[in-house]
Amino acid sequence: MIDQWTWITGRLGLESFPFVHAWQNPTTSELIGAGAASVVVIGSAAVFILLTWFRLWGPLWRDWLTSVDHKRIGIMYVALAFVMLLRGVLEGAVMRTQQAAGLGGGFLTPEHFGELFSTHGTIMIFFVAMPFVSGLINFVMPLQIGARDVSFPVMNQISLGMTTAGAALVMISLVVGNFSTGGWTAYPPYTSMDFQPGTGPDYWIWAIVIAGVGSTLTGINFAVTIYKERAPGMHFFRMPLFAWTALCAAIILIFAMPPLTVAALMLAADRYLDFHFFTNDLGGNMMNYINLFWLFGHPEVYLLVLPAYGVYSEVIATFSGKRLFGYPSLVWATMVISVLSFTVWLHHFFTMGQGANVNAAFGIATMLIAVPTGVKVYDWMATMFRGRIRLTTPMVYSVGFLILFVIGGLTGVILANPTIDYQVHNSLFLVAHFHNVLIPGVLFGMLAGYHYWFPKAFGFRLNETWGKIAACLWIVGFSLTFMPLYVVGLMGMPRRTVAYTDPAFQPYMLVAVVGAAIILAAVGALAVQLYVSIRDRKANEVFAGDPWNGRTLEWFTSSPPPEYNFAVVPEVTQRDAFAVAKAYGDAYQMPPEFEDIEMPRNTSFGLVLSVAAAALGFGLTFYIWWLAGLSLLVIVGGMIARSFVMQTERLIPAAQVEADYRRWIDAVHAAAPVTRDQEGSPQNRGHAVRELPEGVV
Repeated sequence: MIDQWTWITGRLGLESFPFVHAWQNPTTSELIGAGAASVVVIGSAAVFILLTWFRLWGPLWRDWLTSVDHKRIGIMYVALAFVMLLRGVLEGAVMRTQQAAGLGGGFLTPEHFGELFSTHGTIMIFFVAMPFVSGLINFVMPLQIGARDVSFPVMNQISLGMTTAGAALVMISLVVGNFSTGGWTAYPPYTSMDFQPGTGPDYWIWAIVIAGVGSTLTGINFAVTIYKERAPGMHFFRMPLFAWTALCAAIILIFAMPPLTVAALMLAADRYLDFHFFTNDLGGNMMNYINLFWLFGHPEVYLLVLPAYGVYSEVIATFSGKRLFGYPSLVWATMVISVLSFTVWLHHFFTMGQGANVNAAFGIATMLIAVPTGVKVYDWMATMFRGRIRLTTPMVYSVGFLILFVIGGLTGVILANPTIDYQVHNSLFLVAHFHNVLIPGVLFGMLAGYHYWFPKAFGFRLNETWGKIAACLWIVGFSLTFMPLYVVGLMGMPRRTVAYTDPAFQPYMLVAVVGAAIILAAVGALAVQLYVSIRDRKANEVFAGDPWNGRTLEWFTSSPPPEYNFAVVPEVTQRDAFAVAKAYGDAYQMPPEFEDIEMPRNTSFGLVLSVAAAALGFGLTFYIWWLAGLSLLVIVGGMIARSFVMQTERLIPAAQVEADYRRWIDAVHAAAPVTRDQEGSPQNRGHAVRELPEGVV
């Protein structure tokens, strides 16, 4: 009977639930774990009840879960990123609170603290930054290049499903079992069966493998879309900077993600099949894992930051009222960064025994990659110089980025020197540098893009007052949280430290916890901003589509755009195609004729694969082999069944396309043109006043 029950549940038992641990051992650490699990359970139940109460399951299924529209998929990616951001920020705040109270002890056990920094890093990199980047590119890039959709719409839905399945596994680990304590990098031997025989590393492995498959497919989809779907006349050097950074990020993703997937699967072979890829005996070599991981890990940094650079390029040009300064140099700098990103991975382990010559070579490469980044910073500042600057919320994030990111970049150049890295590698100095690059560099960029393109997605502007409050809180909170870590790092405080005995560290930790509280307030301000904006949406409608006097093609359609994006695919003759069309009075013309448009049908295929992939990961984690086998059967069977579906397209008649277009044109003509100074006022209905932009000839 016991064997039969074990066959059904694997290693899943009552002891897998944090509520049981809290009941048996009601320490502060266990109660925090049980409380976090309760939040997930109650939050999930509340969402289910609300969707049922308001009868939203039907619209959710028809319009979102089965949609292959790149815009809706992009919005769902961003929604996932915000959900995971909330958990990641809360975990970071708990860690900072523990370290503030960590002189001689604290309230968390070392194991709980280890789980926190492992889940925090995993979530923020793989399930906040990457979905946010994928979401913005998904939504914006096809519009910017004049495409109707991405090249492979169903594969796009599958990619979202795989990413969501990986995120679901990380969230489930809060309620069932334990997560890894081996950090977001999952280095062996910390993640081997000898050190962690439980579920933790297995959760990490399958979350990363499943999400990694989705990310690789995303990279292929984006690259093919940009290569093959550009509007007539949209030559490469007429593409907006954001599209360029999306292309380079996609190429990085295609080549950088497989090494991580392979490394994770090899680690799984060590744990499940007693292989010896990363062991100390029988031919294993742990350094192979570390090389494979960082062969992904450092290109990953630029995979995330390059699209943010693209956002800043669009935001700074638009809100400076100028053509982007040094466009060719920005494009070449983007390509140089993409290539050099694959030449610097070893600087993440200068201290692990390579020779001095190897360290010197990678140190030089690391310093060189700062040069094209510096080119970008100077080009952005030159764009702002003598511009008609409006200090909107996206510009607040951009200015904060320019100041803080340069500091983070300079500390990166310092760490590129192996002799200095030897001294501070395992200290909080490195933690400060890493966050100093990723928060202003990536997160601020994503938040700027969220605010900038929100009107295009939903047809109304976000509240500026609350947006600026949130942006300022992020900037101040980040500075107070992480700048003190540079100091304590130089004083010798190790990273991943649950407690310490040197009282000199504590004042800095107290400042850091105040900063963490301000970051929590920033997240709260974002929530308030969204609520206020939805409440006042009628007063801030911008259906006419151009609330910021935009320069690129995504503003050359209604807000929100129709499913097919453009009634007639635009023809491009110059960079900043929409600004050129507005300047010459060609922006809102009636086409001579309309044609039927063929678009892909909705499908539940991606959702089925997502649920099956999450079940597969859960079954493999808890050794529930029947569940893993059944899930794999559903995945393979679903792929075979999908190949027999013949009717994958549907036709939108020309009459409907014409009606949609006339409705948009009528809204444009009805809206009073607004100047740049009126963009934040209720008069802004999405119709910018006509003017001759700089650089238009």
